[in-house]
Amino acid sequence: MGPGDLDRALCGLPLMDHPNLLVGIEQVDDAGVYKLMDEVALVQTVDFFTPIVDDPYAFGQIATANALSDIYAMGGTPITALNLVAFPIKNLDIEVLRDILRGGLDKMREAEVVLVGGHSIEDQELKYGLAVTGLIRPDEVITNIGAKVGDRIIITKPLGTGIINTAQKGGVASAEVVQRAVEVMATLNRKAAEVMRDFQVHACTDVTGFGLLGHLCEMLGEGEIGIKVYTDTVPVLPGAEEYARMGLVPGGTHRNKEFYVPKVDGTKDVPPYLLDILFDAQTSGGLLISARSRDIEELLNSLREAGVKDASIIAEVVAEPEGRLQLV
Repeated sequence: MGPGDLDRALCGLPLMDHPNLLVGIEQVDDAGVYKLMDEVALVQTVDFFTPIVDDPYAFGQIATANALSDIYAMGGTPITALNLVAFPIKNLDIEVLRDILRGGLDKMREAEVVLVGGHSIEDQELKYGLAVTGLIRPDEVITNIGAKVGDRIIITKPLGTGIINTAQKGGVASAEVVQRAVEVMATLNRKAAEVMRDFQVHACTDVTGFGLLGHLCEMLGEGEIGIKVYTDTVPVLPGAEEYARMGLVPGGTHRNKEFYVPKVDGTKDVPPYLLDILFDAQTSGGLLISARSRDIEELLNSLREAGVKDASIIAEVVAEPEGRLQLV
């Protein structure tokens, strides 16, 4: 689904409300949060998709890292997961599914998440993902809105996975470029989430299907702030620029541009290939962390010391123009 599709589908429907529901579907955040008691809340999310790489084991790892990422983005700790599987049993060998599940299990072990069950169906199109439950203190929930004027914003992974996956499907991407993209997508956002808990973070989200600029637009909230994006500091995967220049751009990236461009200033001053990268629909992307300017260098250094080597300061929160991104 593209940006705005869920909002249109929900329009007019009577959404559920509850005093313990801290973050619900109407907030369009990364996960839902439900308070169990004063000091404990559940963080819940679900995500699954079709294969984006040829290697079943790598696909299982990427899909798992992607599903867990929403919990990390809220500031939570994932604890349990349920497998979600759609598999064409008549067309694919069961060993393919075994390798996918093995990749998912290995990544869950790395995250110290317990697989407690799941559900599978026969389908003509292979799909895999997880429903994940995490824990958080109610007063420590981080949402995708709340950034304050004067904040600066860090991204923790480079961009370009959608473009590289498209190049791979077209038989253009080199093995080295694909391997690097797979490594990035399979990397947990766990270390970044653990580091940011030691700082006063005002907002956080992960970069996935809406692309960098789409998720930054979501961070604008009700439009009481603006965000200035420094395009020359945005980290990009090797090969992504070359393939973007060749026009190897996924459909989701084009949809992101169509939907979010009206909120973005300065697009005419950015090369078309770079604009495609900035809107590129990501899989298992990094975190966008908005924190106080005076803390940002220490946060950046802490991230890099923890092994989050691609972390970069890419934007700042400004007072005007309200409700808009500025590309500079």
